[in-house]
Amino acid sequence: MYRTSRSWRSFSTVTYSLSSIRTLLEQRSNPFLYFNYNRQLVQSPYCQAPGLRSFAMDAKPAPMPKLLYGTAWKKDATADLVFLALKSGFRGIDTAAQPRHYKEALVGAAVKLAISSGIVKRGDLFIQTKFTSVDGQDPDDMPYDPNTPLEEQVHTSVASSLRNFRVADSEAPYIDSFVLHSPLRTLSDTVKVWKALETYVPHKIRQLGISNTPLQVVDYLCTSPDITVRPACVQNRFYPATRWEVDLRAYCREKGIAFQTFWTLSGNPRLLKSTPVQKLAASTNIDLPVALYALVLGLGGTTVLDGTTSEAHMKADLEGIELVTEYAQSEQGQSIWSECLEDFKNLIGEKE
Repeated sequence: MYRTSRSWRSFSTVTYSLSSIRTLLEQRSNPFLYFNYNRQLVQSPYCQAPGLRSFAMDAKPAPMPKLLYGTAWKKDATADLVFLALKSGFRGIDTAAQPRHYKEALVGAAVKLAISSGIVKRGDLFIQTKFTSVDGQDPDDMPYDPNTPLEEQVHTSVASSLRNFRVADSEAPYIDSFVLHSPLRTLSDTVKVWKALETYVPHKIRQLGISNTPLQVVDYLCTSPDITVRPACVQNRFYPATRWEVDLRAYCREKGIAFQTFWTLSGNPRLLKSTPVQKLAASTNIDLPVALYALVLGLGGTTVLDGTTSEAHMKADLEGIELVTEYAQSEQGQSIWSECLEDFKNLIGEKE
């Protein structure tokens, strides 16, 4: 992974050429070959992501929860699991218009059922979906015609997502957060897709984000005069191979961008057994995964994806983090929490 220093340099065409950006993107492994979501993630009331920038004039997204329910790989069980997650207390849903790994229509059906059942109101939900380029799609099952221009692919995909999340005939559908699933092969194509997505903000799409991305692309989207709607969130893996995205997360905190983590559990078997995780778990009588998620959230500016299929885990995650919250604020727990968090930061090379 390409890393930068903390003194951020503007990602301008003077410093970086289109060919250099293309080379950078090609050096990163194809994210769609390994794209997956973790199980048993948690939310943390004490670590709210910083103010998220929707750049909307009169329409804002629902607050981004600290926990998003990940819907990848759920297949035909998607609707039942999403409904169960909403019933258990989840208020954020992450999906994608990528039939290879997601069933977006079933996610929409579950949301509609939960609303009609009185479990939740649409205004209380943070719904996030994605535009996935041809490289990440099943060639036999795409939400758009791959032979059409990029802009038309975007418009067709967005229209499909809006149909899937029409919860009532009397209400115009909207998406709280629309994420570009990965930068395209060239910077120019990436910008072309981003500009097409911008046309929907703020009314049909409240905010934009990007996933599986290097810092340089995020910086371009944040600083280029060609970009009107700045990214409100970045969703990347949190694991050793990317050095836990220390530099990118620091940049996101500086810019007020929420960083959404995935592979938080499955990608970190050593962290799961580390001293600060074990100490926090023992001190609060919670499971190791909950302690790990609590510490990741304690880094600041983070949101995590939870793809558990267990109702017991859905509830235990929320309850466990509430317990950690109370413990961290208690006279007895403040020092232990601070010590565990500091040790955890040292383990992943976090920069203050």
